[in-house]
Amino acid sequence: MSEKIGKILVVDDDEDVLKAARLFLKKHVASIHTEQNPENIPSLMANNSYDVILLDMNYSRDVTSGQEGLYWLSKILEIDPTAVVIMITAFGDINLAVTAVKNGATDFVLKPWQNEKLLVTVSAACNLRKTRLEAANLRQRQEQLSSDMNQPFSEFIGSSPSMQRVYDTILKVAKTDANVLILGENGTGKELVARALHYHSVRSKEVFISVDMGAISESLFESELFGHVKGAFTDATTDRVGRFEVASGGTLFLDEIANLPVAMQSKILRAIETKQVVRLGSNKSLPIDIRLICATNMDIREMVNRQKFRQDLLYRINTVEIHLPPLRERGEDLKLLAEHFLKIFCKKYNKPEKGIGASTIKKLMAYQWPGNVRELQHCMERAVILSESDILQPEDFLLTASGAEGDALLFDNYNLDIVEKIVIQKAIEKYRGNVSQAARELGLTRSSLYRRMEKHGI
Repeated sequence: MSEKIGKILVVDDDEDVLKAARLFLKKHVASIHTEQNPENIPSLMANNSYDVILLDMNYSRDVTSGQEGLYWLSKILEIDPTAVVIMITAFGDINLAVTAVKNGATDFVLKPWQNEKLLVTVSAACNLRKTRLEAANLRQRQEQLSSDMNQPFSEFIGSSPSMQRVYDTILKVAKTDANVLILGENGTGKELVARALHYHSVRSKEVFISVDMGAISESLFESELFGHVKGAFTDATTDRVGRFEVASGGTLFLDEIANLPVAMQSKILRAIETKQVVRLGSNKSLPIDIRLICATNMDIREMVNRQKFRQDLLYRINTVEIHLPPLRERGEDLKLLAEHFLKIFCKKYNKPEKGIGASTIKKLMAYQWPGNVRELQHCMERAVILSESDILQPEDFLLTASGAEGDALLFDNYNLDIVEKIVIQKAIEKYRGNVSQAARELGLTRSSLYRRMEKHGI
């Protein structure tokens, strides 16, 4: 066999049987353990995870009835209900083998065995073990999902009045198919709100498709969103399904919708109004059934006034608006969030549990958090990695100055990566989240700025 299969445990009080199994199977399996004394099975299973256990039916206390084998079979399944056990018997007692299978064994082999048959049996048992583990993992995930669904907004941290208003709106709107526009600064959790709306909706079992509109170039816009047919353009070698079609039946989340050029906005509007899309290079209209959620960090009404965003499109996408407050307006939530991220990153980096000093909380509370929750998350991660203290101190946090002017920069560290991150944050703050204007200020293209923002977790 080309690939070695599984981790095997063979339990038999006959040393010759163990030696024969070891010599043959070690060429085909990833690892093999052998054990003469069944009393050692619990400790072996406590320290190892076996894909298959080959278990003798009879031991020195009871050499013919098979009762010892049945006893240890029950013990193994008690320790690990997903265990795959193959019984070994030298007497060809079919009735005993049937009893073992009824009691949870997967199969049985007769001594002396044929090597080819033993290998086939062990290989099939390894596949069964893999299937059982996958099924158990899926059940656990489903149970966790059900538990999470019974605890609305467990993905959000915060109990401030402004966040309570957000939760209330989500619950009211989620069960409807109303289009929702989420407004808020970068890093406030707009996609979290969009996912909460989806998971609490009647479409929750269908797909949730997220599209960053600011990251799609104008030349690829139609292909990405509406798809294309073979031959529509030079590189279109096959048909492609667009995001609107993929999301049909579920929820489509268009993030940074205000970044769309006006020419592209009309095509989005048509798709929303007609509930149809036409693939690039085709004349055939395809029906779509989506729940539309959009988000932006920009002043979209001001953009309408400046004719940078279509008023009729705004009317279509904002049946309901949800305003996410910036972190600086959620003072009572900041400590909760900081402690939440502290626990996560201590666990992630195998650090002992840490606390946050009162002076540190005071410093964090005084900061304006232009990057909002996302910035706090990355600051906490950095502090956990670098701090050697059990209590995080103010000096563990490198923050931009937040004086009256708000434009001065404070560098405790002149590492170029840190300086670059701070300057990018300040530029984005200056232009209230408008990435295009911030990119011009920094002398970068928008795509280059997005790459740097991703690099720094902004």
